[in-house]
Amino acid sequence: MAYENYIVMNNLNFEINPREIFLIIGGSGCGKSTLLKYLIGIKRVRDGTIFYGNTDINRLLDSGNIAQKFGVLYQSGALWGDLTIAENVALPLNYYTDLSRKEIANLVSFKLSLVGLAGFEDFYPFEISGGMKKRAGLARAMILDPEFLFFDEPSAGLDPVSSRRLDDLILEIRDCFGTTVVIVTHELPSIFSIGDRAIFLDAETKTVLDIGTPKALLEHSHPRVRYFLSRGGIDG
Repeated sequence: MAYENYIVMNNLNFEINPREIFLIIGGSGCGKSTLLKYLIGIKRVRDGTIFYGNTDINRLLDSGNIAQKFGVLYQSGALWGDLTIAENVALPLNYYTDLSRKEIANLVSFKLSLVGLAGFEDFYPFEISGGMKKRAGLARAMILDPEFLFFDEPSAGLDPVSSRRLDDLILEIRDCFGTTVVIVTHELPSIFSIGDRAIFLDAETKTVLDIGTPKALLEHSHPRVRYFLSRGGIDG
Protein backbone atom coordinates (compact mmCIF):
# COMPACT_ATOMS: atom_id res chain seq x y z
CA MET A 1 0.00 0.00 0.00
CA ALA A 2 1.55 3.30 -1.06
CA TYR A 3 0.90 6.94 -1.86
CA GLU A 4 3.24 7.68 -4.78
CA ASN A 5 6.70 6.92 -3.34
CA TYR A 6 5.60 6.70 0.30
CA ILE A 7 5.09 3.13 1.48
CA VAL A 8 2.24 2.81 3.98
CA MET A 9 2.35 -0.98 4.45
CA ASN A 10 4.04 -3.89 2.72
CA ASN A 11 4.32 -7.67 2.97
CA LEU A 12 0.65 -8.03 3.89
CA ASN A 13 -0.58 -11.60 3.66
CA PHE A 14 -3.81 -12.69 5.32
CA GLU A 15 -7.12 -14.43 4.69
CA ILE A 16 -10.62 -13.59 5.86
CA ASN A 17 -12.89 -16.55 6.45
CA PRO A 18 -16.56 -16.77 5.42
CA ARG A 19 -19.04 -15.59 8.09
CA GLU A 20 -16.17 -14.12 10.10
CA ILE A 21 -16.10 -10.77 11.87
CA PHE A 22 -12.57 -9.72 10.98
CA LEU A 23 -11.04 -6.62 12.58
CA ILE A 24 -8.36 -4.30 11.24
CA ILE A 25 -6.68 -2.68 14.23
CA GLY A 26 -3.58 -0.61 15.02
CA GLY A 27 -2.48 2.82 16.15
CA SER A 28 -3.14 6.15 14.46
CA GLY A 29 -1.62 6.52 10.99
CA CYS A 30 -0.83 2.84 10.51
CA GLY A 31 -3.02 2.46 7.41
CA LYS A 32 -6.22 0.85 8.68
CA SER A 33 -8.59 2.96 6.58
CA THR A 34 -6.13 2.83 3.67
CA LEU A 35 -6.27 -0.97 3.74
CA LEU A 36 -10.05 -0.76 3.67
CA LYS A 37 -9.84 1.39 0.54
CA TYR A 38 -7.84 -1.35 -1.17
CA LEU A 39 -10.23 -4.07 -0.05
CA ILE A 40 -13.24 -2.27 -1.51
CA GLY A 41 -11.44 -1.21 -4.68
CA ILE A 42 -11.18 2.55 -4.14
CA LYS A 43 -7.41 2.16 -4.49
CA ARG A 44 -5.55 -0.47 -6.49
CA VAL A 45 -2.53 -2.21 -4.99
CA ARG A 46 0.88 -1.38 -6.47
CA ASP A 47 2.14 -4.93 -5.99
CA GLY A 48 0.26 -8.04 -4.98
CA THR A 49 -3.26 -9.35 -5.42
CA ILE A 50 -6.54 -9.27 -3.53
CA PHE A 51 -8.86 -12.20 -4.15
CA TYR A 52 -12.57 -12.56 -3.50
CA GLY A 53 -12.75 -16.33 -3.49
CA ASN A 54 -10.82 -17.27 -6.63
CA THR A 55 -11.51 -13.97 -8.41
CA ASP A 56 -8.93 -11.20 -8.62
CA ILE A 57 -10.39 -7.91 -7.37
CA ASN A 58 -9.20 -6.18 -10.54
CA ARG A 59 -11.48 -8.42 -12.62
CA LEU A 60 -14.40 -7.42 -10.41
CA LEU A 61 -13.47 -3.74 -10.74
CA ASP A 62 -13.15 -3.97 -14.51
CA SER A 63 -16.49 -5.78 -14.83
CA GLY A 64 -18.29 -3.24 -12.64
CA ASN A 65 -19.73 -6.01 -10.45
CA ILE A 66 -17.78 -5.33 -7.27
CA ALA A 67 -20.21 -2.80 -5.82
CA GLN A 68 -22.93 -5.47 -5.77
CA LYS A 69 -20.67 -7.92 -3.94
CA PHE A 70 -20.33 -5.89 -0.76
CA GLY A 71 -21.74 -3.01 1.23
CA VAL A 72 -19.82 -0.29 3.06
CA LEU A 73 -20.71 1.71 6.16
CA TYR A 74 -18.55 4.82 6.43
CA GLN A 75 -17.73 6.67 9.67
CA SER A 76 -20.34 9.39 9.23
CA GLY A 77 -22.98 7.18 7.67
CA ALA A 78 -22.47 9.15 4.43
CA LEU A 79 -26.15 9.94 3.93
CA TRP A 80 -27.28 12.52 1.39
CA GLY A 81 -28.77 15.39 3.38
CA ASP A 82 -31.38 16.37 0.80
CA LEU A 83 -32.78 12.82 0.52
CA THR A 84 -35.06 11.09 3.01
CA ILE A 85 -33.83 8.02 4.85
CA ALA A 86 -35.84 5.81 2.48
CA GLU A 87 -34.42 7.57 -0.58
CA ASN A 88 -30.88 7.15 0.76
CA VAL A 89 -31.36 3.44 1.37
CA ALA A 90 -32.99 2.98 -2.05
CA LEU A 91 -30.07 4.45 -4.01
CA PRO A 92 -28.30 1.13 -4.79
CA LEU A 93 -31.61 -0.47 -5.83
CA ASN A 94 -32.34 2.40 -8.21
CA TYR A 95 -28.87 2.15 -9.70
CA TYR A 96 -28.34 -1.61 -9.94
CA THR A 97 -31.81 -3.13 -10.34
CA ASP A 98 -34.92 -2.83 -12.49
CA LEU A 99 -37.32 -3.26 -9.58
CA SER A 100 -40.56 -1.31 -9.52
CA ARG A 101 -41.08 1.63 -7.20
CA LYS A 102 -43.35 -0.48 -4.99
CA GLU A 103 -40.85 -3.35 -4.81
CA ILE A 104 -38.09 -0.92 -3.86
CA ALA A 105 -40.24 0.71 -1.20
CA ASN A 106 -41.02 -2.70 0.32
CA LEU A 107 -37.37 -3.73 0.40
CA VAL A 108 -36.32 -0.41 1.92
CA SER A 109 -38.95 -0.68 4.65
CA PHE A 110 -37.86 -4.25 5.38
CA LYS A 111 -34.18 -3.33 5.71
CA LEU A 112 -34.99 -0.31 7.85
CA SER A 113 -37.04 -2.50 10.15
CA LEU A 114 -34.07 -4.87 10.49
CA VAL A 115 -31.93 -2.05 11.86
CA GLY A 116 -34.66 -0.69 14.14
CA LEU A 117 -35.75 2.23 11.96
CA ALA A 118 -39.25 1.18 10.95
CA GLY A 119 -41.40 4.28 10.55
CA PHE A 120 -38.47 6.62 9.79
CA GLU A 121 -38.65 6.31 6.01
CA ASP A 122 -39.71 9.93 5.46
CA PHE A 123 -37.28 11.52 7.93
CA TYR A 124 -34.23 13.44 6.73
CA PRO A 125 -30.74 12.79 8.10
CA PHE A 126 -30.71 16.04 10.09
CA GLU A 127 -33.83 14.88 11.93
CA ILE A 128 -32.33 11.73 13.44
CA SER A 129 -29.54 10.98 15.92
CA GLY A 130 -25.98 9.93 15.13
CA GLY A 131 -26.67 6.33 16.04
CA MET A 132 -29.75 6.27 13.83
CA LYS A 133 -27.70 7.68 10.93
CA LYS A 134 -25.26 4.80 11.35
CA ARG A 135 -28.12 2.31 11.29
CA ALA A 136 -29.61 3.96 8.20
CA GLY A 137 -26.20 3.72 6.54
CA LEU A 138 -26.10 0.06 7.50
CA ALA A 139 -29.54 -0.53 5.96
CA ARG A 140 -28.25 0.99 2.72
CA ALA A 141 -25.09 -1.14 2.87
CA MET A 142 -27.29 -4.25 3.26
CA ILE A 143 -29.89 -3.39 0.64
CA LEU A 144 -28.38 -5.55 -2.14
CA ASP A 145 -27.85 -8.53 0.21
CA PRO A 146 -24.04 -8.44 -0.16
CA GLU A 147 -21.71 -11.27 0.76
CA PHE A 148 -19.40 -8.84 2.53
CA LEU A 149 -19.97 -5.83 4.78
CA PHE A 150 -17.18 -3.35 5.46
CA PHE A 151 -17.25 -0.87 8.35
CA ASP A 152 -14.92 2.09 8.85
CA GLU A 153 -14.91 2.99 12.56
CA PRO A 154 -18.64 2.26 12.97
CA SER A 155 -18.71 3.37 16.62
CA ALA A 156 -16.98 6.71 16.01
CA GLY A 157 -18.96 9.52 17.65
CA LEU A 158 -21.42 7.21 19.37
CA ASP A 159 -22.11 7.01 23.08
CA PRO A 160 -21.38 3.64 24.78
CA VAL A 161 -25.00 2.51 24.69
CA SER A 162 -25.44 3.27 20.98
CA SER A 163 -22.08 1.66 20.26
CA ARG A 164 -23.12 -1.53 22.02
CA ARG A 165 -26.42 -1.61 20.15
CA LEU A 166 -24.55 -1.32 16.86
CA ASP A 167 -22.21 -4.14 17.89
CA ASP A 168 -25.21 -6.34 18.72
CA LEU A 169 -26.76 -5.49 15.36
CA ILE A 170 -23.56 -6.46 13.52
CA LEU A 171 -23.53 -9.83 15.31
CA GLU A 172 -27.20 -10.37 14.49
CA ILE A 173 -26.66 -9.61 10.80
CA ARG A 174 -23.72 -12.01 10.60
CA ASP A 175 -25.61 -14.78 12.37
CA CYS A 176 -28.87 -14.33 10.44
CA PHE A 177 -27.53 -13.75 6.93
CA GLY A 178 -24.12 -15.43 6.99
CA THR A 179 -22.44 -12.18 5.98
CA THR A 180 -18.67 -11.83 6.18
CA VAL A 181 -17.86 -8.64 8.09
CA VAL A 182 -14.65 -6.58 8.03
CA ILE A 183 -14.33 -3.72 10.52
CA VAL A 184 -11.73 -1.00 10.98
CA THR A 185 -11.89 -0.06 14.65
CA HIS A 186 -9.94 1.07 17.68
CA GLU A 187 -12.81 0.58 20.15
CA LEU A 188 -11.63 -1.94 22.75
CA PRO A 189 -15.14 -3.03 23.85
CA SER A 190 -16.06 -3.82 20.23
CA ILE A 191 -12.77 -5.59 19.57
CA PHE A 192 -13.34 -8.04 22.42
CA SER A 193 -17.11 -8.41 22.17
CA ILE A 194 -17.64 -9.05 18.45
CA GLY A 195 -14.28 -9.78 16.81
CA ASP A 196 -13.54 -13.35 15.70
CA ARG A 197 -10.01 -12.46 14.57
CA ALA A 198 -7.97 -9.28 14.19
CA ILE A 199 -4.99 -8.15 12.18
CA PHE A 200 -2.67 -5.59 13.79
CA LEU A 201 -1.00 -3.08 11.47
CA ASP A 202 2.16 -1.47 12.81
CA ALA A 203 3.22 1.98 11.57
CA GLU A 204 6.82 1.53 12.75
CA THR A 205 7.59 -1.67 10.85
CA LYS A 206 5.04 -0.91 8.09
CA THR A 207 3.67 -4.42 8.18
CA VAL A 208 1.50 -6.84 10.19
CA LEU A 209 2.76 -7.55 13.70
CA ASP A 210 0.28 -10.32 14.41
CA ILE A 211 -3.07 -11.85 13.56
CA GLY A 212 -5.38 -13.92 15.72
CA THR A 213 -8.31 -13.81 18.10
CA PRO A 214 -8.40 -10.65 20.26
CA LYS A 215 -7.92 -12.76 23.41
CA ALA A 216 -4.89 -14.55 21.96
CA LEU A 217 -3.37 -11.27 20.78
CA LEU A 218 -3.77 -9.79 24.25
CA GLU A 219 -2.14 -12.77 25.94
CA HIS A 220 0.52 -13.98 23.52
CA SER A 221 1.30 -11.32 20.94
CA HIS A 222 4.00 -8.71 20.29
CA PRO A 223 4.41 -6.21 23.18
CA ARG A 224 3.07 -3.31 21.06
CA VAL A 225 -0.05 -5.32 20.26
CA ARG A 226 -0.59 -6.20 23.91
CA TYR A 227 -0.11 -2.56 24.91
CA PHE A 228 -2.65 -1.41 22.34
CA LEU A 229 -5.22 -3.96 23.48
CA SER A 230 -4.69 -3.30 27.20
CA ARG A 231 -3.97 0.40 27.58
CA GLY A 232 -2.84 2.01 24.33
CA GLY A 233 -5.79 1.39 22.05
CA ILE A 234 -8.13 4.05 23.33
CA ASP A 235 -6.49 6.91 21.43
CA GLY A 236 -7.16 5.28 18.05
